[in-house]
Amino acid sequence: MAIVPTIFWTASGIMHPFMSHWFKVTIANEFYKAETIENQGLKLSLPQVLDQNNVLSFKNFRLVRFDKNNYYQIKDTKNILHYYHTETGKELINGDKKFAENMARFMLNDYKSKIQSITYITKFTDQYKFVNRFLPVWKVSFERDDKMDIYVETGQSRFVTFNDSGRKAFIWIFSTFHDWGFMDMIANNTVRIFGMLFFLGIITFSAVAGLIIYGLMWKKFKPAKLGNSRNILRKYHRSIGLWSSIVTFTFAFSGAYHAVQKFDPDERLKFVYEPIIRTESIAKASMIDLTGISNISFAKWGENIFWQIVKKDPETRQTKIDYINVKDGKMLEDGNFKYARFLANRFSSMENSTSEACCAEMESSANSTLAEAEILDIKLVNKFAGEYGFVNKRLPVVKLSYDTPDHVAYYIETTTGRLSTRVNDGARREGFSFAFLHKFSYLDFLGKNMRDGIMTAAAMSVLLVSVLGLLVFLKVK
Repeated sequence: MAIVPTIFWTASGIMHPFMSHWFKVTIANEFYKAETIENQGLKLSLPQVLDQNNVLSFKNFRLVRFDKNNYYQIKDTKNILHYYHTETGKELINGDKKFAENMARFMLNDYKSKIQSITYITKFTDQYKFVNRFLPVWKVSFERDDKMDIYVETGQSRFVTFNDSGRKAFIWIFSTFHDWGFMDMIANNTVRIFGMLFFLGIITFSAVAGLIIYGLMWKKFKPAKLGNSRNILRKYHRSIGLWSSIVTFTFAFSGAYHAVQKFDPDERLKFVYEPIIRTESIAKASMIDLTGISNISFAKWGENIFWQIVKKDPETRQTKIDYINVKDGKMLEDGNFKYARFLANRFSSMENSTSEACCAEMESSANSTLAEAEILDIKLVNKFAGEYGFVNKRLPVVKLSYDTPDHVAYYIETTTGRLSTRVNDGARREGFSFAFLHKFSYLDFLGKNMRDGIMTAAAMSVLLVSVLGLLVFLKVK
């Protein structure tokens, strides 16, 4: 009961660094480089285009350029993206789909292969897992030998991930044997986690028992006799098992601790603030100077609407996000931090609300547990590090650390009005356990290759002792 699950977990786990690091397939471009738009490319203003197309209200807009044309990308009140030409005001039919194809071809630098299909993904699938975080996305499948699929988020001109035939096979193996995805076909998530915890408990007990028996009680066993194949198996099983029992315990314990957290579903995607903007409210808004700007959109809270401007600081090369009032053209001092604090209060209210996820128009933060909490630190995060790891995907984000009993921190992506993640002391302990005991983060100073090599060797030792133990068991039977 311990050996078979251990073989499944270690064998599938060993594949991870091979597929995601050492033998990772590379593509032409790892990041999508959005083309910039200058003011002279905007013959028609945003209010003019909205009026021309009888758009009375919307959620937001962006400027995008592809196929040598400039477009206003408008998100309507139903979250559908429309593309209006900045010179003629005419809508591009199937514009979002065409933009997705353009992005996918750029990522591969492949403008010749035929497109097998372009699919709009609104929920996570067996091949597009929750770990990718972004929804909705477009899946662009190419007719190539590698059966390449590219996933892009057009709403932010963001490349998400890719799957070739090899990665698709690995995802299936890892999902089936490491995450026990096969249980989803016969039971729900709770049953799957209880099943995993049951066997992880047996494995943990076996590891501790192995240390006691083969370590502290080693001399009580008779030495193996030469020429006896069964005793040779037992000899090597004991020697390797002694060294791997500690690793087995750390893998199983951290895995069980991690699995327990899955009882509470991760609902971060529901925390989003996208208020409806009336076209008449920005009728007199004049487009600002676009020089050096990588992205522009609106940010609305209260009765105020701001131009939200994203650009790179020429000196520090760090992302900078500014807010300019559309009415008077004045810049809001520390606007990004103020907006992030407003969003954190809203999301805290949503967590404590008994109503259905708090409508976007509701401005009250009366239920927020953060309203009276002191902010210990607030800063812009431009890279993944520490408790905010790559698994969160979104950058840049604002981190707000609060003086609460559980030392909660909110990571807010202000450019989309979304909660990236929420971290408290409990999440930090679990995250540390998983990173330290399961992913060997304490070896990061050796470099990724050395760390993954040691981790793989440790997992292989567990796999080897499990196989030897199974052979001993079968031989005895």
